[in-house]
Amino acid sequence: MSEQKLAATTRTEFGKGAARKARVAGKIPAVIYGHGADVLHILLPAKATTLAVRTPNALLEIDVDGEAHLALAKDIQRDPIKQIIEHIDLLTVRKGEKVEVEVNVHVEGELAPGANVFNQEANTVLVSADATNLPETITVSIEGRKAGEHIHAGDLELPAGVELLLDPETMVINISESTAPVEDDAAEAAPAAEEA
Repeated sequence: MSEQKLAATTRTEFGKGAARKARVAGKIPAVIYGHGADVLHILLPAKATTLAVRTPNALLEIDVDGEAHLALAKDIQRDPIKQIIEHIDLLTVRKGEKVEVEVNVHVEGELAPGANVFNQEANTVLVSADATNLPETITVSIEGRKAGEHIHAGDLELPAGVELLLDPETMVINISESTAPVEDDAAEAAPAAEEA
């Protein structure tokens, strides 16, 4: 994963009023912290930042007044109604450093024929990986699986250099028989139509 570059400015005004004014001007208030350094208060360009953090665990290279900072978005606060980003907490990382992140689980494939359904018990898994090579998703195949089968965290195929931090027995996918009636409505409707 290559880092996405953003230009930021140092934030000098604080409080709700200042944050609101910044957002009206197309900026997102943010903080950069980590590695024992002082917390850095910055303003990021709203449009470019919103696009950059659409990718989970996006690695950002932030230029603050000519000084580059490599960081991960650890907490993104959004307006609950408009869904615009109101504030971002960024964690400083270094190349070659291992970090802990939640990675989305993506399910693909078709179950074995029959009335089988799958329940995704875990949408994300906690892993440790190189800060500059974080997986966007972890794909799990349910191809040909039957009712009664399970896929646990330990069954996931992780990319090279990625370590699972969950209990390997954690249930990720549970495959069961569907409880929905099959074509019962159509069978009942036919005699009713004949009587009419």
